[in-house]
Amino acid sequence: MKVLFNMSAIMVKELTKRFGEFTAVDRVSFSVETGELFGLLGPNGAGKTTIINMLTTLLLPTAGDAEIAGYDLRRDPARVRNNIGIIFQDPSLDIGLTGRENLEFHAMMYSIVSDEREERIREVLEVVGLSDKADILVEYYSGGMKRRLEIARGLIHYPKVLFLDEPTLGLDAQTRRSIWDHIRKLNRNYGTSVILTTHYMEEADYLCDRIAIIDQGKIIALDTPSGLKKRLKGDCVSLDIEGKVDLIASALGKKEWVKEVARNEKMLDVIISDYEKNIPDIFRTASSLGIGIRSINFSKPSLEDVFLRLTGSTIREQEGSRLSVRRERMRRRMLR
Repeated sequence: MKVLFNMSAIMVKELTKRFGEFTAVDRVSFSVETGELFGLLGPNGAGKTTIINMLTTLLLPTAGDAEIAGYDLRRDPARVRNNIGIIFQDPSLDIGLTGRENLEFHAMMYSIVSDEREERIREVLEVVGLSDKADILVEYYSGGMKRRLEIARGLIHYPKVLFLDEPTLGLDAQTRRSIWDHIRKLNRNYGTSVILTTHYMEEADYLCDRIAIIDQGKIIALDTPSGLKKRLKGDCVSLDIEGKVDLIASALGKKEWVKEVARNEKMLDVIISDYEKNIPDIFRTASSLGIGIRSINFSKPSLEDVFLRLTGSTIREQEGSRLSVRRERMRRRMLR
């Protein structure tokens, strides 16, 4: 059973980082509870990596305070490092060693004694599903296997907080889903608090208990995934109309539960509230006007929609993630 949130694993207060005249992180404050999966989302250059670098003691803050696992970031950096694990975006495994040897070397760096090392290596290999691949050279691992081994390595010293920087970047969809399941498993089994940065909105939605959206060095929203999505005005219904599109558009535009109506050739995009309750009225209205509806498509607000609303741009960078012009127009209407 997952550890219940009962204390803060991370406390951040007014954390700030300046590089000359440029403020990369501007008085950021948040907390992460024990056993919580916490997401940091933001466009490139928003300040996510700078925050992670400060919290992992790789970068000194200009101002502000932070505690990790009860240790002050400035006064006890060594104790902070002993209580965190880090999986960086760029691979850092020794491909000339086996998976087991990579873990053995990392455990020795944390002064874990021989008998305990063996048990911990067995345990973390099982968590990430690599027990049967432990004695294969890492150079023969797939991308997903390497990522899982890096996660295992980050767990070897039982960190209270694990930082995952784009843990599935560049992996195919099936491998990403497998990594997600392993992250959830370690979170459940160890009660490890996790801070995740990602460009995949579905990843954040699936994994995170709460998400902070960062833009221009500031947190502009912090809530659960469902809470963030509730900020949007309504749902989008796309109608393929058979008949007078302008006539039904005018009729629907008078309904109090219709937020906006937009015509797109023979299609009609309608932004509505309370979809389940009001969708039958769309059909009744069309029938009363003698207008047919060939098809209807419905889309719920997503984290991508929230991100677009708050930052003015989409976050996705991978191939195949670009939206069609028509779909993008629908999004923007939903977010006004």
